[in-house]
Amino acid sequence: MTGPAPSLRDVVDLSHPLDDDTPVYPGDPVARFSPAATVAADGYNVLHVRMGSQTGTHVDAPYHFLEDGSRVDELPLEHFLGPAVVADVRGKPPHGRIEWADLAPCAPLLGPGRILLLRTGWDEHWGTDAYFDHPYLTGDAAARVVAAGVRTVGLDALSLDETVVGGKPADGFAAHLEVLGAGGVIVENLRDLGAVPDTDAVVSVLPLRLAGADGAPVRAVAFRVAR
Repeated sequence: MTGPAPSLRDVVDLSHPLDDDTPVYPGDPVARFSPAATVAADGYNVLHVRMGSQTGTHVDAPYHFLEDGSRVDELPLEHFLGPAVVADVRGKPPHGRIEWADLAPCAPLLGPGRILLLRTGWDEHWGTDAYFDHPYLTGDAAARVVAAGVRTVGLDALSLDETVVGGKPADGFAAHLEVLGAGGVIVENLRDLGAVPDTDAVVSVLPLRLAGADGAPVRAVAFRVAR
């Protein structure tokens, strides 16, 4: 190969930090972090990490909802790395529905290999009770996104479907079933989607390689590749 090596530009962290106060989906294991070894006592530091597979910024594999679905370690890595399409759907009320019409401005950009990111603005409520009242993607809109060839959908909220604390979503888990049923993946609890580069943005949501798991935490980043 000749010529200058490619370099990364405008790298943006899209992940929430993990700590004991990390919000989790109702009923999921809470995260707990404590020292397992310290420099003072042992000569080195090791952190004891206890959390569920769906903690913090994470991906859902088809197995999350489908008994015969692919586990997170079985999926093509191409599902977790690709050009980003950011749909600005801010302004929705609590429990507001994100319809296909809301995605119309970015619809021509959707296609195989693209990663659709829904910018709800709900990351502003991270750590508060309001975070559970996020907008959600309808099953019909999810089906249309999948029909366009998209296999990776993410958002800056707790779930792609409605969250009802102490109850069940009125529409069930329609969006999850559409995306995961097509062999795709869902990325939840993203942040700062407004900082994703406007042009030539690539997003990486590579998960931990947890064997046989329904999902896994990720360090999500967006960037541009320049020569």
